[in-house]
Amino acid sequence: MTLIALLYYQNEKKLYFDLTKTKMQNIASNISSQIIFSHMSEKNLDLNQFLKTDLYKISFYDENKNKISGNLDDKIDFEKHIIQHEQHFILVDNSTYGHLGISYIAIEENLFFKTIQKLQVDILVLFLVIYAILSLIGFFLAKLFLKPIKDEREKLNNFIKDTTHELNTPISAILMSSESEELSKKQVQRIQLAAQRVSEIYKDLTYVFLEDKEDKPQVKEYNLKKSIIEQLKYFEALAEKKRITISTNIDDFNYKIDENDFIRLFNNIVSNAIKYNKQKGSIYIELNDNKLIIKDTGIGIADRKIDDIFKRYYRATKEQGGFGIGLSIVQNICLEYDIKFNVQSRLKEGTIFSFSFPKN
Repeated sequence: MTLIALLYYQNEKKLYFDLTKTKMQNIASNISSQIIFSHMSEKNLDLNQFLKTDLYKISFYDENKNKISGNLDDKIDFEKHIIQHEQHFILVDNSTYGHLGISYIAIEENLFFKTIQKLQVDILVLFLVIYAILSLIGFFLAKLFLKPIKDEREKLNNFIKDTTHELNTPISAILMSSESEELSKKQVQRIQLAAQRVSEIYKDLTYVFLEDKEDKPQVKEYNLKKSIIEQLKYFEALAEKKRITISTNIDDFNYKIDENDFIRLFNNIVSNAIKYNKQKGSIYIELNDNKLIIKDTGIGIADRKIDDIFKRYYRATKEQGGFGIGLSIVQNICLEYDIKFNVQSRLKEGTIFSFSFPKN
């Protein structure tokens, strides 16, 4: 019974911590989106509107970590993402990328430890009531039933969290582009491309999890240059958010491949190049001599991890969201069409993906 109580307490404590952290991350993400949108739209934003809550304390800081506004007075360690003070947690978010002069958002939550104390009392009372009757039976039942439930709940929580991260960018693009009553041609195009990205995420998930093979590949002579140019129109908005420069040197090149397969391969690599790039970084795309090269100035990949990045569900870093399936899909497509691929990377300098297409 003691073991059950401890296991239950640790499990519920971790679950509530994850829930509290997720709520704080959602609040920070929402505030960050409004700050970025206001800056890009050249609109004024009253930061005091975010302080009208009793549940959290919020402060905003510039790139020099000086407080701009807010009601949070605690000393902040900006090197940490989650900070535990005496009776509360503080989350530090840097997803504003310096828009409106704001580089960091700090959010303090004050209910976690009160909830944990109540949980301790409830567990103790329950423990004393049922100890004599269910001590032995409860142990075996808990061991038998709690483990699979805990595993499935953890999988579900991770899947929901990763899905939220992956869908946040295209959904934000749709919301930002549809703010005005009369949409420009460029705004409509961004909405269409963002919706297309949501569709691609859905296709990637069904490709891996449901193994949807009902649609047979339509392999034909296909102009890769035309496809790359069309797909880069979508990534313009994503790159602009982090002020990333995309340069190209693309020649006409025809290759026999299913159009959706090439788009899935290209989009996964470019999406990662943007996602894991630094602010004001760059991406270089080259297509000539039967070879596609995508080079970025991102965080890079450690040598010991390069051999593992194409494994399904493997993620070399936890800095950004993702399912860990994109590069696995890329590898499957390369193997299917006999495309040779190579990865070169250096930490904090960048990564180069190269794909050599066999002559048809």
